[in-house]
Amino acid sequence: MEVLKFLLLSLFAATVDWSEAGLPSLRQGSSLKVEEEIDLVSPNRTFWATVDWSEAGLPSLRQGSSLKVEEESDFLVSPNGTFSSGFYKVGTNASCYSIWFTNSVNKTVVWMANRDKPVSGRGSKLTLHRNGNLVLTDGVGSIVWSTNTFSNAGVEARLHETGNLVLINQAKEVLWQSFDSPTDTLLPSQKLVRNTTLVSMKSQGTYLSGFYNFKFGDSNVLYLVYNGPQFSSAYWPMPGVNVFDFGRKPYNSSRVAILDGVGEFISSDGLMFNASDYGFGPKRRLTLDYDGMLRLYSLDESTGLWEVSWLPDAVGVCLVHGLCGEYSLCTYKPQPTCTCPYGFSLNDPSDKSKGCSPLFNLIHDANKLDFMELPNSDYYGFDLDTYALGVSFEACRNACLYDSRCKGFGYALDGRGQCFPKSFLRNGFHIPSTFISIYIKIPKFLMSTDEVLRKLKPYELNCSAAQVALQHSEPEVEKSNKTRMLMRNL
Repeated sequence: MEVLKFLLLSLFAATVDWSEAGLPSLRQGSSLKVEEEIDLVSPNRTFWATVDWSEAGLPSLRQGSSLKVEEESDFLVSPNGTFSSGFYKVGTNASCYSIWFTNSVNKTVVWMANRDKPVSGRGSKLTLHRNGNLVLTDGVGSIVWSTNTFSNAGVEARLHETGNLVLINQAKEVLWQSFDSPTDTLLPSQKLVRNTTLVSMKSQGTYLSGFYNFKFGDSNVLYLVYNGPQFSSAYWPMPGVNVFDFGRKPYNSSRVAILDGVGEFISSDGLMFNASDYGFGPKRRLTLDYDGMLRLYSLDESTGLWEVSWLPDAVGVCLVHGLCGEYSLCTYKPQPTCTCPYGFSLNDPSDKSKGCSPLFNLIHDANKLDFMELPNSDYYGFDLDTYALGVSFEACRNACLYDSRCKGFGYALDGRGQCFPKSFLRNGFHIPSTFISIYIKIPKFLMSTDEVLRKLKPYELNCSAAQVALQHSEPEVEKSNKTRMLMRNL
């Protein structure tokens, strides 16, 4: 009997080369090292599958397991590989736990757990604890972010093919999902509801929360809002224009919107739009970019670049509030550019949104003051209570000249005699089709209009947060006539 057993074992050893055959399975508590090239084999040995763990990612994260920031192979991947989820480097020795499109240029991020609290590139990890709580800790073990979920029923984290990171139990019940807490992007099948908000990045390449929001307002209407450190204002739908003129309806209080798989966006307030490449196929994302523009993108998988497949009507980059800061004007050269008027300089050359400051001191003596004209320009909002309709230019000028609160005024050249005295000069833009000219209060000196325009100081903006191939010509220029008509209704 012993001889027979020995012969059987010898025969089995001769038919299997263990140095090449690999392992039939990977059990809990076991690990595979990246530098060890091995094959996983099926129990019946009918097929072989070579897996490069440094590229393939992991299908799930189970209780008691972690993803470590130092390990490049520690990331989750969706079933078809469209999305990946792991530590994304946002700076020197700084990372955020994120979800990104695997095959786009620069791996476009669509969600971050800790965008405002990056963790160290050493010692940080994401752990699914045995109590069902998914926890992100920094290099010293401090909790930075967690799902605050608790369950002992076989919880695991999975990244769905939709880009939704979920915690599910053995009954396939969703305990938590990233779709409920978006950052700056809405993906197909992801809902935007009353308690969720898209928040832009702070600047190109800076993933910190920015100043622009896309959300439902108290009137049940979806708005684009500038929420800055000094003031807040909605800029789309255009303020001062009835929302019904944009096809919106404030009566439905359900406050829910969704982008579907064919590129159609539908909202409870009546907002509807389609991607220019409407239909199944392209991978899409609706992103609120750092410049305050909401854009629908479609991925060209042959290049990894994104193409703009929708932009909102009646708003161009230069009509976005807060973009260039106080005194500064946005103008197209042909790309959107922040510009300081003559006699003004940037507050912070590295951050154009902080605006400009005068290089002079104003005194409250009307005899020593004058106005600098900027034709076809406006600073939207911040009108004083001395706004008037049907007044002459001289009356408007004098109202501002003798009012110490007034920093400048706008005068409409539409024949209606509208006078807009301004307490602040913000949300500035210069567009040739604009029927308003702005007049900035300055110390008295002689300067022609042509000289003022020649001496405007331009500072360029990079107004897209992703590498983009535009399908159309400059949209803001094309929309200028429509914008002008809307502004006439203000």
